[in-house]
Amino acid sequence: MMNEALADPASIVAANLPFLRRYARALTGSQDSGDRYAAATLEAILEDPSVLRSAPNAKIALFRAFHLVWSSAGAPLGTPDSELSRRAQDHMATLTPNTREALLLHAIEGFSYPDIGHIMQTNPAQAEGLVQIAKTEMANSVAGSVLIIEDEAIIAMDIQMIVAEIGHRVTGIARTRSAAVELAARDRPDLILADIQLADQSSGIDAVNDILRQFDEIPVIFITAFPERLLTGKKPEPAFLIAKPYSEAQVRSAVSQAMFFASTEPLMS
Repeated sequence: MMNEALADPASIVAANLPFLRRYARALTGSQDSGDRYAAATLEAILEDPSVLRSAPNAKIALFRAFHLVWSSAGAPLGTPDSELSRRAQDHMATLTPNTREALLLHAIEGFSYPDIGHIMQTNPAQAEGLVQIAKTEMANSVAGSVLIIEDEAIIAMDIQMIVAEIGHRVTGIARTRSAAVELAARDRPDLILADIQLADQSSGIDAVNDILRQFDEIPVIFITAFPERLLTGKKPEPAFLIAKPYSEAQVRSAVSQAMFFASTEPLMS
């Protein structure tokens, strides 16, 4: 049987590019920088499609190609999107090398430790070790207050429990745009976790934008069943986006990361 990574390079790239861009943005801390390295990866594949033969499946091959491009450039961070990102990059300098990359691949993109080994050119045990180091270092780095914007009660309670268990305070749970704005005004959050489609058919994106007009430098994580509404290629895009159904590990990782490394620019509705 033909390796999936050899079947149709154009289709492979098209199917996985939104996820690669999400990963590149979170990894570099800058949408422009992330897109630049994603584009460089596509150029490398066009020049030598054989790079897609380097892994068991297409998505792993694409992310491995990105890893080779990014690491060969010195694994740089991008120009900060904001003052928050600048402070985050200063903090990142204290983390164990390669741990952020491994954590994003595992907790946000859903790769297994053997997959991460293929992508980062290491073995599964070393990949797992990097992820565990990252979890410990990031969980201990920042604690703060979190506003949850989510209209489904069970999901909201689950997210609240996860956030509280890793040491953060939940300021409140909002089911509508107006309630979210009111809660934020009453108790300014350090982080917002938001769904897109809310109880009264209002938009979580609009709610976030309303809040960000009142306050500067609040990181945002979108947890949504409609990731395609945000992963469009239009600027700006969120640094952290989790698709439903989510895992506890994804939420834990994104919260720890977004507390010190996220975009606060208004989003396209």
